[in-house]
Amino acid sequence: MVSSIQKEKAEQFLKFHHDPKILVLLNSWDAGSSKLIEASGYKAIATTSMGIAASLGYPDCEIITLPEMIEAITGIVNAVQVPVTVDIEAGYGNNLDEIIESVTKIIATGIVGINIEDSLDLSPELIEEKEFCERISAIRALSDSLGFHLVINARTDSFYTSSGTNRERLAESIKRGNKYREAGADCIFVQPVWEKETIATLVKEINAPINILSNPGIGAGILPPSVRELQDLGVARLSLGSGLMKATLALIKKVADELSEKGTYTVLLDALTPLPDTALAYKMAVGLNK
Repeated sequence: MVSSIQKEKAEQFLKFHHDPKILVLLNSWDAGSSKLIEASGYKAIATTSMGIAASLGYPDCEIITLPEMIEAITGIVNAVQVPVTVDIEAGYGNNLDEIIESVTKIIATGIVGINIEDSLDLSPELIEEKEFCERISAIRALSDSLGFHLVINARTDSFYTSSGTNRERLAESIKRGNKYREAGADCIFVQPVWEKETIATLVKEINAPINILSNPGIGAGILPPSVRELQDLGVARLSLGSGLMKATLALIKKVADELSEKGTYTVLLDALTPLPDTALAYKMAVGLNK
């Protein structure tokens, strides 16, 4: 049973993809990070599958069990008021029936959108195009049967998995993106792409809102376009993926290394400064800032 509130949030979230202003999503991994992002003024929450898995000590790529993922998602949905969209990787199932069963359970948590990707463990071969379109169509039919519009963000990993030229990867992304849109996807997610010309071509050639990953730590020192630049290029949605979670883990390691090697606290002190901002961040994460 989908509540009227869930339906309204889904409609609101879908509208964000068609607003003149780009939708910016800081991907969270638990209730505290989600509440902090919401309190910082962001109008929706998106999860990172890698972040949720890492917070429980698992690697990425569906090593975490579906019940554990659902428990984490439920905690996030219950912690915030804004719409929540979740990364379900390849769908948590070995066939279409299993994927639909998993998505049904995930929808029951109160989420309004999903990311689903066309690769398994970023293997060299993508899921066959027709098969992935069938998955999207079946999820759309499920959503329709429940009387609400689940926002489907279909991710194609052509740039990750293909050994071809950049032109060939781009052509494959465009072809798949348009097919996924026809199958029922609302937004097409292509990553990792950094070049403005490539992004502009994706926006022009794919008949759907485009989601771009802006993860500065992945591009071998290449900074991705700014939010304003992406908006000017026509990108509808920007997400940080696992970037925030990785930065948090990196900070822990830096503090630990300095403390064990030098016995000093410079990295920790820098992260805590100014102390009033640190205190405020804590209050925002636990809902004491109101």
